[in-house]
Amino acid sequence: MLFFSTLGLIVYSLRLVHADCFEPSPAFPLPLWQNGMQQLEAAFQRIDQRLEKLAEDQQYDTSSFSVGVTSNTDTLWTHFHSARVHNATRPGVTHIDGDSQYRIASISKTFTVLGILHQHAAGNLSLDEPVSLYIDELKHAHSGDMPWNDITIRVLASQLSGIPRDVIQADLINGETDPTELGLPPVSKEGLPRCYEYGGLKPCNRTDLLHALKTHHPIFAPNAISTYSNTAFELLGLVLENVIGLDYDVYMQHAIFGPLNMTLTSLSTPPDDHAVLPVDQTYWDVDQGVHKPTGGIYSSLDDMSKYLRYVMTHYNALATGVNWLLPASWSTGMESFYGMPWEIFRTDRILEKSKRPVTFVTKAGGVPSYFSRISIMPEYGLGLTVLIAGSNTLLKEIQEIVTVELVREAEAVIWKDVQKTYSGNYVSTNTSLNSSIELAARPSTGLVLQSFISNGTDVFQTLLQQYAEALDVKRWHAQLVPTLLYKNEAEQKGEIWRLLVVAERTGEGAVWDEFCNTDVDPISYAGLPVNEFVFWHEEQRLELPAWRVSMKRSTADTAERLVVQV
Repeated sequence: MLFFSTLGLIVYSLRLVHADCFEPSPAFPLPLWQNGMQQLEAAFQRIDQRLEKLAEDQQYDTSSFSVGVTSNTDTLWTHFHSARVHNATRPGVTHIDGDSQYRIASISKTFTVLGILHQHAAGNLSLDEPVSLYIDELKHAHSGDMPWNDITIRVLASQLSGIPRDVIQADLINGETDPTELGLPPVSKEGLPRCYEYGGLKPCNRTDLLHALKTHHPIFAPNAISTYSNTAFELLGLVLENVIGLDYDVYMQHAIFGPLNMTLTSLSTPPDDHAVLPVDQTYWDVDQGVHKPTGGIYSSLDDMSKYLRYVMTHYNALATGVNWLLPASWSTGMESFYGMPWEIFRTDRILEKSKRPVTFVTKAGGVPSYFSRISIMPEYGLGLTVLIAGSNTLLKEIQEIVTVELVREAEAVIWKDVQKTYSGNYVSTNTSLNSSIELAARPSTGLVLQSFISNGTDVFQTLLQQYAEALDVKRWHAQLVPTLLYKNEAEQKGEIWRLLVVAERTGEGAVWDEFCNTDVDPISYAGLPVNEFVFWHEEQRLELPAWRVSMKRSTADTAERLVVQV
C-alpha cells in the first residue's frame, strides 16, 4: 500500500490547481475616513483645479455640473459649476449647489432593483421565479415569441434576459434625419406604437409596452449572453406595481425616497426652483410614463450622496444570499461586467506602485441634455456622483479626473496609516519562547512578513518555502490580507487576516500565468488554520491561533487609526 505524507498530499493538490495569484485584493481593511476631508485634501485641491480648468473651455459655456465624493457616513467634497449661458426665457437655477436637480436617467434602474430586492426580502416575490408569474399578460400564448417562462426576475435585473433594448424608443424612423438619407428604404409607420417618440412624447402605458413587446423577438437566449436592455426594467416596474398594488411612483416615494430623506428626488417633474435647465433642453418636462423605472428619476447631488451611503452600508444585507455589488456576467472585454444592474469596471492601470486591480461599481445614465454616473469604490469606502446638464463629453472627462486622483491619494493615505498601525516587531508574550515576527507595509506588496521565527525555527526556510515550491513559484513574498471579519464581531475587535504566499511578476510570462484560483485557506494544524493572524489593536497584540502563540508589538504606535472595518 502506498502512503502519502500530509504535506505530500497538500503539495500534490496545490500542483493540480497551480495558479500564480498576483496582487491579492483587498489588501487593507475598509477605511472609515473619519477625517476624510483633511486626509484627502491634497487630491481634492488638485481635482478642483483640474475641473475649473476643464470648465473654462468655451464648448462648455452652456453646461452645468455637480460632483461629489462621500464616505460611508459623510460627504467629503463637492464641486459645482454653473453654466455661463442660460436660457433667456426659462433659465432655471443659475447658481448650482447641492440641491440643484437633474434628470438622472438610467441610474433610476438601481432604484427599481432596490425596490425588487426589498420585496424579495419581504417574501412578496422571488428573484428566481419567472417574470410571467408576476405579469399575467406574459403567461398567455399570444404574448409573443419571448420565452417569458425562462426569464426570471434576477435575469431581467442582470441584463441577461436577451430581450430587446427598447421597444417604444430609439427608432430611426422618428429621428430628425430622413432615414432614406442614411440609405434606409422608405417605410410606413402603420402598426407602430402611437406614444412616446412615435406620438409627440405622449407617455406610454402598460398596455402600450406589452403590446409592442409582442412584435419583437429575442436577441439571445435567457441567461446566455448579457446585453443592455431598458425594456427589462420597464417590466420590473410592472412587477413591483403588481406585487405591492401601488403605482411605481408612490412605491418609490414610500419605500426609498422617504426613508432615505431624499427630499429633492422625484418621479414627477419638479418646479423650476432647483431645476438645472441647459440651453436648448427639451427633455426636462417629458413624462416617461411606463419608462420611469428605467430612466425617470430627478435628483440632486446631496440626495444621491445619501443614496450612495445607504447602498455602501447595506449592499450585503438587503436580502439573504444577495451581495448587490457583485457581478452577474461579463460584458465585452476583460475588465467590464454587469451586475443588478450595475456596470462594473476593474482596472490595474490606476495604482502607480502596484497592478492590484481597483473595482468601480457604477451606473451611468443619459437622456437629451442630461448625463450622469454614480460610482462605488468598495475597497476604499468611497462613492462618487457626477451630474451634468449640457455636454455629454464632460462625463468621461470628469470621471477620469476624479477617480484617478482620488484613488491614488487614498492609496497614499491608507498605506501610511497601515504602516503606522500594523508594521513593526512582534515578540512572544511568553518569554520562554523564541518566537517573533516583523511586519512592513508597502504599496507595492501590501502588508508583508519580513521575518517569522517560531520556537527558534525560521518559518521562511521551512513551511513557507515548501509552500512556495508546491506552487512552483520562484519569486514570492508572504503577505497578510484582511478577511474583514473579527473574532469579536459584536465589538469589532480582533481583526482576522490570512497569510498568503504571493507570487511576484518576473516578466511577460506564459499566457496561463494570469490564471488564478483564489485560495486563502490552504492548510491547517490540529484543526486550526496555519495562516490565521489576529490583530488585537487595543492591546497591541498579534495572535496566531494555530501556532499557539501571542505576540506583543514592540514598536507600538498609539496614534488614532484610520483603518477599521465596519
